[in-house]
Amino acid sequence: MAAKLSSEARMTIQELARRGWTRSKIGRTLGVTEGAVRYHLRRQAEGAVDGRSWQVPRAAAVHDVIAEWVGGLGEDEGVNLAELHDFLVEEHRYEGSLRSVQRYVSRQFPKPKLRARRRVETPPGAQAQVDWGHFPRILVGGKQQDLFAFHLQLSHSRKGAVIWSRRKHQLAWLTCHNESFRRIAGVPATVRVDNEKTAISSGAGAWGEVNTTYRRYAQAVRFHVDACQPRSPEAKGKVERRIRDHRLGSDPGRRHWESLEELQAWTDGRVERSEHRRICPPTGTSVWEAWQRELPSLGPVPILPEPFDLVAMRTVAHDCTVAFEGRRYSVPFPLLGQRVEVRGCADQVQVLAGAEIVASHPRHTESRLLLDSEHFEGEATDRVVPPPPLGKMGGRIAEIASMPPEQRPVDLYAALAEVAR
Repeated sequence: MAAKLSSEARMTIQELARRGWTRSKIGRTLGVTEGAVRYHLRRQAEGAVDGRSWQVPRAAAVHDVIAEWVGGLGEDEGVNLAELHDFLVEEHRYEGSLRSVQRYVSRQFPKPKLRARRRVETPPGAQAQVDWGHFPRILVGGKQQDLFAFHLQLSHSRKGAVIWSRRKHQLAWLTCHNESFRRIAGVPATVRVDNEKTAISSGAGAWGEVNTTYRRYAQAVRFHVDACQPRSPEAKGKVERRIRDHRLGSDPGRRHWESLEELQAWTDGRVERSEHRRICPPTGTSVWEAWQRELPSLGPVPILPEPFDLVAMRTVAHDCTVAFEGRRYSVPFPLLGQRVEVRGCADQVQVLAGAEIVASHPRHTESRLLLDSEHFEGEATDRVVPPPPLGKMGGRIAEIASMPPEQRPVDLYAALAEVAR
């Protein structure tokens, strides 16, 4: 029992004895035996010192190696003692424990300096922060489901949006962006993201590589992707706090929801009511009023591109079509010979030239050739001459093809023969 007493307990024994407490009372108070109390009081009276304090630490034999390791770290780097211990064992045949290295470093080397953080308030329209929140076992439509809440918050006014999703894949990531931008009625100059694979495909922070699909989406919507440094939750502390408050104050797990749409409508109402009550720190007004003032500084919400999970670059063929997923899709003839971007969206195939959507067709159809007659019409350009007109026969065939089946002529050959006369 004596060996298990901490230094605080030994000091307590000495102080209580000085105040006149009996040894049995001290033992009962501290939960130790009366003999243990006598032992420690006697050692303190004799001025005894723990013999271990005279021992030379085993880590002292590799002091120079440890000093070089610690000295080689930057000011912002912490000492990974587990990694240091592994290095000593592998390279210097160190036989001591990890704990021995921890004790030695704490006694021999000064603690790193504290680094102050600069508090910066972003100007209106400059930034939004986004992140996911995970809400397991939410009862929707009679079934427990794991749901994800996509949070977006403007850094200046603190206006936010919460979008519910069943998944976190690329299409969900982009769909939630679309819905959030519609709710804040604008697009900020930058969007600060975590290092999710849907945002940063490799690396992290400023040296990370932005996901190709997300980069093209950001170019189309006109915002800059700002990735946080790894293990730096404070870099997007505003949205982190909103997620925490959401868990504490608006937990959807407390009731049953008929559908995800019902949950979304309830959440939208909660967010709006909260923004009328909460105070925006930079302005001193409500978050709602601060957002109204920030609106002119936000970029306009464009015709948002539909989220896509597949993208490819294609050259427009001489028949004014591009190949994608085993099918061919028409595009406007002035793009003949140019490279265009083809996106596979949830229900559509979109073709973009630059950041502009120039063609849209249904996706995953049985048809292998999808044409829009408008793509072949128009005036010549400096580079491309339009295709020849259809003529009477071609026009009549196209007209009949566009009719609903019940309105088409019973005798197709007779209808075409009239044109040929």
